[in-house]
Amino acid sequence: MKKQALVTGATSGIGRATALRLSALGYDIVATGRRAERLAELRQQIESTGGRCTPLAFDVRSEEEVRRHLEPLERVDLLVNNAGLAAGLEHIDRGDTRDWDAMIDTNVKGLLYVTRVITPKMAAAGGGLVVNIGSIAGTEPYENGAVYCASKHAVHAISQAMRADLLASGVKVTEIRPGMVETEFSEVRFHGDRERAERVYDGVEPLRGEDIAEAIAWVAQLPAHMNVNDMVLMPAQQAGAYYTFRKQ
Repeated sequence: MKKQALVTGATSGIGRATALRLSALGYDIVATGRRAERLAELRQQIESTGGRCTPLAFDVRSEEEVRRHLEPLERVDLLVNNAGLAAGLEHIDRGDTRDWDAMIDTNVKGLLYVTRVITPKMAAAGGGLVVNIGSIAGTEPYENGAVYCASKHAVHAISQAMRADLLASGVKVTEIRPGMVETEFSEVRFHGDRERAERVYDGVEPLRGEDIAEAIAWVAQLPAHMNVNDMVLMPAQQAGAYYTFRKQ
């Protein structure tokens, strides 16, 4: 029986690249996201290479939708909690509370809702792997990013506690914390301002979604006795949230 991977936020960026990479690795894919048309395109691409993809269009911010779509799944061998976003880049006294709600509801509560449904299935099957996509913002807070950083600090703490909680069940947990990755991330953060988003990567060769997907694929292929608790990935030109070398 082929293994099955569930990838949340699979309509773009890291999630989409991960679904494609895990399919190439031999996994059947369950792909979730809010944009049904993007999921349909992903399914077509995966199936054109002989893979199998089940698209599930829903919002992880809704516990009811999470349960309705994911509880019927019989088994999940690999869960990639990728769905997440940054919204806004302002000082805390100028932040938009709607942005705050979107980040906390997606990055923290959405991850928890999905994990709550899937990990009991893994435990009942005797094992599995959960990969949580965090960020260097989960340990390095920066100006204008208070709520986003707080949400990723939560992912970091949840991942560490989840590792302990699931230890006896045989379910492994890995957190991957990327630095600068060029996806739709900055465009979403700046509410569609593409020019401002592109300036984030001026003078830098950032990571791509495919780079993070390759790291996830490597973790997924490790022997059963080996677990990567925490992996930090950055472009060669970045050494931390405050240290980036930009070529002129």
